[in-house]
Amino acid sequence: MSKYRITVEGKTYEMDVELIGANGAVAAPVAKAAAPVAAAPKAAPAPVAAKPAAVGSGSVAAPMPGTILKVLKATGDSVKAGEVVLILEAMKMENEITAPVDGTIESLSLTEGSTVAGGDLLFDVK
Repeated sequence: MSKYRITVEGKTYEMDVELIGANGAVAAPVAKAAAPVAAAPKAAPAPVAAKPAAVGSGSVAAPMPGTILKVLKATGDSVKAGEVVLILEAMKMENEITAPVDGTIESLSLTEGSTVAGGDLLFDVK
C-alpha cells in the first residue's frame, strides 16, 4: 500500500492507495481518505501584470497580440488624451487604443490588417 498526500479545494488529505492485482480483484478499497491534514500555508497570489499601454509618456504599446482593425488617426493629426487612435482586435474583441496625452501623433506606421505582438510600439504622441 502506498501513501499519498493530495490537496482538494485548499484542504490536504493523506491517501492510502492499493495496487490492483492482475485479475482485477481488490482486497481493500482503492483509496481510503484519512483525516484531513493541516493545510499547507497558502502562497501569496501572483502579481497581476500591469497593462503595457504606455511605453513612454506619449508612446503606446500593444497591450496584447492582435490585428489592427481600424486606424482612425494618421501621423501629424492632433489628439486629446483618451481619444481613440486605432482599434485592435484580439480574441474576437475590439479594443480601443487611445492617446495617453494631448499632442500630435508623431509616428504611426500601422495599416489596417497589420498584426502586432503584445508590447509592440503602436504610435507616439508628442
